[in-house]
Amino acid sequence: MDVLVNSINRITANVTNTIENLSAFSNDELSNRPAEGKWSKKEIIGHLCDSAVNNLSRFIRAQFEPEPFVVTRYSQNEWVKLNGYNEMDINDVLSYWQSLNRQIVHIIRNIPPDKLAVKLDLGDAAFREEGENKNLLWLIEDYVIHMEHHLKQVK
Repeated sequence: MDVLVNSINRITANVTNTIENLSAFSNDELSNRPAEGKWSKKEIIGHLCDSAVNNLSRFIRAQFEPEPFVVTRYSQNEWVKLNGYNEMDINDVLSYWQSLNRQIVHIIRNIPPDKLAVKLDLGDAAFREEGENKNLLWLIEDYVIHMEHHLKQVK
């Protein structure tokens, strides 16, 4: 249960700190792509929105779909491109990301303890490697680790 509480606290702190930190950047700095094929800071936050959308669905569905819950991958570059985050106002992107994470925190705070043990089938989805047995609690922690990995890129 400590992993769950820790994940909730990290999500909340990451969102708050990122919103504060990004206010120091100009729109040009936030929209600049550092290299061909690389995301801008706005697009990285947009990617985290897409991650939140997909994981929110997973955190809900894993509680009632047949076990093992099958985690399907999504086309990250296409999601970022089609959402057009680089053309959006940063405040809109951040507001969207904040709202999604508030809902994620609400959902994971209310997951019954027995549901945290729901087994996952990751198939060809790309996740960090760590043993064979993955469950919903692991997926929640992986969501936070993924978020923190990308937030290092926007500092």
